[in-house]
Amino acid sequence: MDAHAVSHTVGQDLRRLRRLRGLKQGHVAELLGVTQATVSRWERGLAWPDEAHAAHIAALLSPGPARPGQDSALKRLVRRSRDPVHLICDRSHRLLAASAAREAEWTVPASTVLGQPLLCYATPQILEAEAGLADAGWYERPDGVLDLETETNHRPDLLIRRSRMRWERILLEDGTAGRLVTTLRWGGPAPEATKN
Repeated sequence: MDAHAVSHTVGQDLRRLRRLRGLKQGHVAELLGVTQATVSRWERGLAWPDEAHAAHIAALLSPGPARPGQDSALKRLVRRSRDPVHLICDRSHRLLAASAAREAEWTVPASTVLGQPLLCYATPQILEAEAGLADAGWYERPDGVLDLETETNHRPDLLIRRSRMRWERILLEDGTAGRLVTTLRWGGPAPEATKN
């Protein structure tokens, strides 16, 4: 990848981070020791940061070290929920927590897939919704809500039933975003092939 492409990616990432954390361009400019107009040009890909500024931006973009108990209250609420719900990293789709009701749908304990990406279990409807998130501005907002309908994935290990579900984007303590996935209603019984 050439330097211009890398710098343009940095500009897009900087804009995402700024919006995610609710920072104005002027504040980011102060942190970086440049003007607000310079930050604007970087974000739009009209100018590229020099090596020193690129390193400073990279430091701003990198998540901080994990803290003990990070997001523990949120994860505890998810685990204790009576609803079928789970929390994933919004970008990597890694499982962060799951309720007992969600875990009851699976034939494997949530602990065995904790930290693992779940996108490989997605239905075509979920993949289609996922593909449209960037164009819909999902990653530009610190919060967002999307309701969708899905068919079953016919998987006996991590079953997704025919259902209506809600995705809610929430900011995590490290500045990244999580996605709360809640089943709102079932579309019918699980197919016979997936029952044990």
